[in-house]
Amino acid sequence: MRTRLVPNLLWGLTGVLSTLVGMALGHLVAALLVPSSSPVLAVGSQVIDATPTPMKEWAIRQFGSSDKLILIGSVMIVVLLLSAVAGVLARRRFAYGATLLVVLVAVAALAALTRPTAGLEDAIPSIAAAISGVAALAWLSRVGHAAHAAAGSDAPSDATAGTPGATRRAVLVAAGVLTAAAAVMGGAGRWIGSYRARDVDIDLPTAKDPAAALPKGLDDQVPGISKFRTPNADFYRVDTRLDVPVVEVDGWTLTIDGDVENELEFTFDDLMGMDLIERDITMTCVSNSPGGPYVGSALWLGVRLTDLLDMAKVGSGANQIYSMDFDGMTISTPLDLATDGRDAMIAIGMNGEALPREHGFPARMIVPGLYGFISGTKWIKKITLTTYDEKTAYWTDRDWATDAPIKISSRIDIPNALDQLDAGENIIGGVAWAQQKGGIEKVQVRIDGGGWIDAEMGPDAGSDYWRQWFYKWDAQPGRRSVACRAISGDGETQTAVTANPFPNGASGIQEFFVTVS
Repeated sequence: MRTRLVPNLLWGLTGVLSTLVGMALGHLVAALLVPSSSPVLAVGSQVIDATPTPMKEWAIRQFGSSDKLILIGSVMIVVLLLSAVAGVLARRRFAYGATLLVVLVAVAALAALTRPTAGLEDAIPSIAAAISGVAALAWLSRVGHAAHAAAGSDAPSDATAGTPGATRRAVLVAAGVLTAAAAVMGGAGRWIGSYRARDVDIDLPTAKDPAAALPKGLDDQVPGISKFRTPNADFYRVDTRLDVPVVEVDGWTLTIDGDVENELEFTFDDLMGMDLIERDITMTCVSNSPGGPYVGSALWLGVRLTDLLDMAKVGSGANQIYSMDFDGMTISTPLDLATDGRDAMIAIGMNGEALPREHGFPARMIVPGLYGFISGTKWIKKITLTTYDEKTAYWTDRDWATDAPIKISSRIDIPNALDQLDAGENIIGGVAWAQQKGGIEKVQVRIDGGGWIDAEMGPDAGSDYWRQWFYKWDAQPGRRSVACRAISGDGETQTAVTANPFPNGASGIQEFFVTVS
């Protein structure tokens, strides 16, 4: 049994190493051309699209922002297992193993070419991966068979070429060279991708309609509370992209078409030259559960969406803003909500800087009061005025709601669940938001299921922005539960009824236990 198992394991490793060489070269070529056409990323993106909604929500709850790494890792494991099979097949006949490798790469090429905006150049990384992977397998197969044949001879192990010692050295040399090549090419691909995805330094113009000065928050007064304005590096990111998209300003345009009198096309310089507005706005992901991390607040700079739509002169039949990003991802936004007077915009700046690439550079849509999946199109390229009957967007096709206002909610930042606290005065603090509902009027805290107690409130920066709060708690020893709820300026109290994020946002009260000693 050992005589069969060990050679098969070794030949399986030849298939894995050959595939790693191909993947590394494919990733390097993609980094130079179109990063999303990298074989692993292309397959991963297709897996995301094919994953049922409940499984996606489960992955976000379990793994948070690491869900993409888990997905890529899962794809890699499956690919490498099949690659090991290809190596074992190559032991019997090289054509069998090579064919399986080509089939694996063909799947990646098909995934890259079926993206909505794909061109023939998107197949180049997969072609490079196929050629290099098969070549690596051919080399390893040749020296492997030579070593096997030489091992059956009576020649001494330290003999010259063609003897067992020499052929074993040839195997080790081939494996070492290919391992080094894979490492160098993979590292170069990662470096080039990171370099291309670096944030762009653009001298943004001053807003004609600037935001009011943001009051001083509780950041210094209550250590551990969410910053009143979320730094760009800390702002949550939830999207379907496995990489950081690289969209260059040069050549980028925003098109407005569909049910409009004037089809328009704007360059980035066109947007920079328009009357810009600046607003402090809180954004929330529909996948955010009570107490979850997928909410952030920033200062946004951009062009009013209504200014652009007025220039296009929207027809009377449209009820949907159907927006598309550079790679064909689509989002639908109710036209009536986007144009009802709220400060919807095509943003080009975030917290005084150009949009970071991971948050939508060069431009994205922002609509206050609506969850991002129906309003926050990043890397936006096109806006089509249409109806829900004529076009359905990515999330609509997956049965998510088309009308999803952000629900009133609150979060405890300190303490954390299961924390060990000392008896005496402790601070319970966090943030709350109620966009388009008059903002947050008050937050209340409940201890051990008792009555609701008003917390102390931080400054009010408007109805579209979250509000900090804290409560000084005289904690008594024991296992204690803490909870919070918000009340909006319109008098609405955060509901205790639990709902999952699908299809229009989660609800419920955040409550957890701590131990006081």
